[in-house]
Amino acid sequence: MVTDAAILEAVGEVVDPEVPVLTIADLGVLRGVRHEGDEVVVTITPTYSGCPAMDLIRHEVELTLQALHVHGRVETVLSPPWTTDWMTEAGKAKLTDYGIAPPPGTSAPAPFPPSQSRANAPVLLQLSIRCPLCGSPNTSELSRFGSTSCKSLWRCNSCREPFDHFKAI
Repeated sequence: MVTDAAILEAVGEVVDPEVPVLTIADLGVLRGVRHEGDEVVVTITPTYSGCPAMDLIRHEVELTLQALHVHGRVETVLSPPWTTDWMTEAGKAKLTDYGIAPPPGTSAPAPFPPSQSRANAPVLLQLSIRCPLCGSPNTSELSRFGSTSCKSLWRCNSCREPFDHFKAI
């Protein structure tokens, strides 16, 4: 029998098809694994409700369960909504190495419990986005909309290179 920890680890390695250096564990999209009788339920939360990558992520999770010989299903949970606070520090470092500026702030230790509102959460202030290529804070936003809905397009005024910035949500 495969343990919940082994299932969580294996499923957590499913890669985000839009940002292939990140896993769903890095993103904080993977919420948990639980048993309902003989069935394993993997819970995921999309980065936003219309995220087109979720169908492929769901399919990859199902294939991972099959490879583990585990009878299971994937459940999508929309509340509480995903936040970039759920991204791991390792995931943010992977984004920088990949050339995408990560969202500001530090990762939360765990997703907000359903009873906790984000209304009382601290508001993060960042005066500039650092260029992931040269590290300069001398950057400017070119477009609020980037290559995917979760990214915006920026330019470094020092090295003159364009780069994506993963939007804080």
